[in-house]
Amino acid sequence: MRQAWAALLLLAGPVLADAPASPTPVELSLVSEHVIAGMARGNLSGLAQCGDALWAVSDRDDHSLYRLATQASPWQAEAIDFQPPSVPDSGLPWGLRVRTWVMSFIRGGDLDFEGLSCDAQGSAYLVSEAHAAVLKVPVSGSPEWLRLSPSLVRQARGSGMLLHFNALFEGVAVNGAGDHLWLAAERERRGLLVVKRQQTAWDCEGGCVLLSEAGTEPLPAQMNSSRQASRDFSDLAYFNGKLFTLERNAYQICRRNAQTAALEQCWSFAAEALAPQRRYDQPFGLAEALVVDASGAWVGLDNNEGARADGERRPVVWRFAAPAGGWGAVP
Repeated sequence: MRQAWAALLLLAGPVLADAPASPTPVELSLVSEHVIAGMARGNLSGLAQCGDALWAVSDRDDHSLYRLATQASPWQAEAIDFQPPSVPDSGLPWGLRVRTWVMSFIRGGDLDFEGLSCDAQGSAYLVSEAHAAVLKVPVSGSPEWLRLSPSLVRQARGSGMLLHFNALFEGVAVNGAGDHLWLAAERERRGLLVVKRQQTAWDCEGGCVLLSEAGTEPLPAQMNSSRQASRDFSDLAYFNGKLFTLERNAYQICRRNAQTAALEQCWSFAAEALAPQRRYDQPFGLAEALVVDASGAWVGLDNNEGARADGERRPVVWRFAAPAGGWGAVP
């Protein structure tokens, strides 16, 4: 059985390897910083540009999206409530499901929404880390869980992902047509997966797994630490035919091929994020939300309700300018 499964993974064609060291990326320039008021439970875990507005989601709220009013400072978050239906069985093992259920009583938020993306119609897609499921919230009509192929979780786990509690799907990206969906597995191993809409279901064409990689990497020089951190993905964005990964512990944004997940280029935001007044007394990166557009990128922080050096405890969103020459055109 193991040999048959290994052969299947080879046919699917994902990259299964420890990631090589990458060259030092160019630093992005910070344009502005925005504090968000009105997210009662904080913990901003996803951002998306939906129509003409910026929207956010919290991993503590199972029934709300937040429309951000960006005209004044601080930004104001307006809660738009919805009622998700019962979560379908995604194929996660019993042990992971039980630990998730117990944790929901401790921290709140049974669904643990960890990513947000929107298609050209304005429909929002929220990924539930706790249940390895994706909820679609349309502009009109009732929310519904996508009918994801059962092989999605099987292939991810067969590639070494989704094996550890609180290290499941952490990011989601959808294309404008709403027929391709990418998911990011967080860490130990991290990875990228894709499913395509087939009428009412979402399936894999050949294979779901584009990338699965393990390993650790040094923390940015600004942290003055010899400690290594797990390679991770904390969010995904789709722009101009490319995937962009938010790599929290490395404090960087990377551009990847949307068909193969091959790494093309990275840019760092460590210099600005780790400025003395912006530092948090937490041993890992906190950037968990990403939006990329032609002129720059929005990066949102999930600060776990902790204060940074200047005393700010509310969620924070940074705006970085696009690199010189842009993010790179489709070949």
